[in-house]
Amino acid sequence: MVALSVVAVVYVASASRSSATGSLDLNARESVLFIDGSGKVGQFSRTDPASGVVTDRSCLRAYTSAGTTVCMRSVAVPPSFEADVLGPDLAVRRVIKLDGTPSRARVSDSGNLVGWTVFREGDSYMAPGYFSTTSGIFDRRSGTLYGSMEDFTSFVDGVEHHAVDRNFWGVTFADDDRTFYVTLGSGAKTYLMRGDLADRTLRSVIENAECPSLSPDGTRVAYKKRFGDRWRLHVMDLASSRETALAEEAHMDDQAAWLDGSTIAYSRPVDGIPGIFTVPADGSGEPKLLRGNASSPAVIGG
Repeated sequence: MVALSVVAVVYVASASRSSATGSLDLNARESVLFIDGSGKVGQFSRTDPASGVVTDRSCLRAYTSAGTTVCMRSVAVPPSFEADVLGPDLAVRRVIKLDGTPSRARVSDSGNLVGWTVFREGDSYMAPGYFSTTSGIFDRRSGTLYGSMEDFTSFVDGVEHHAVDRNFWGVTFADDDRTFYVTLGSGAKTYLMRGDLADRTLRSVIENAECPSLSPDGTRVAYKKRFGDRWRLHVMDLASSRETALAEEAHMDDQAAWLDGSTIAYSRPVDGIPGIFTVPADGSGEPKLLRGNASSPAVIGG
């Protein structure tokens, strides 16, 4: 399948596109942004996850960091998808038109970079190499839009990769606002790629790693690893390339998020209803349900 370049347009939102009614507090430490079962954005405390607030803002996927929040949502007329980039006051500062169905979202620790992944209409995620996704990045500082990773030069095992079926998904950022990680899928293989925004290159790190999430200190990366038709969460130490399987053995299809340096959060269904779970990042312990009927976790504060 030929991967098409994403068409994305960024424009300044009008003053009427203000924040949704609600009481999100992006300064509240030890809290988590999430999407509830009705598709509304909410927030809860890690110490009291059953409490919290749900706003009237609808998102298919959301993420927040350092006062910047991205909300990927559907637009009814005409049928399409957009990503709202919100400021610290939750007012919409930019809108990015998306060329596909929202799948993943990330914001850099500084709040300067916003990343997203979309599915092409009619594509299937369950057949590696036979679906089509694309990822893009927006730099709030310069207004630069990196609309599609297909525009970057990719190297797999040191050799430039020219395959026309390249697909990219699951962006995560390092703290230098230049380095990022993303999944490359081509043929029947997937690769963890290290990207460089300055020279627009992508270089393979390991094979069979999807939807990466960089640890707060930048030394480890969490990802899902495929075994047949199932994925299992792993964490890899970037210096040694040592992989650790996490205690969650159930099939999960999500881009995990680090709640802190030792805890991974992710969403998986329970009896068909999504829930946010946590699991230790060192392979010990067992998965624990943090909040039911919820997805898209993103930590607010440390």
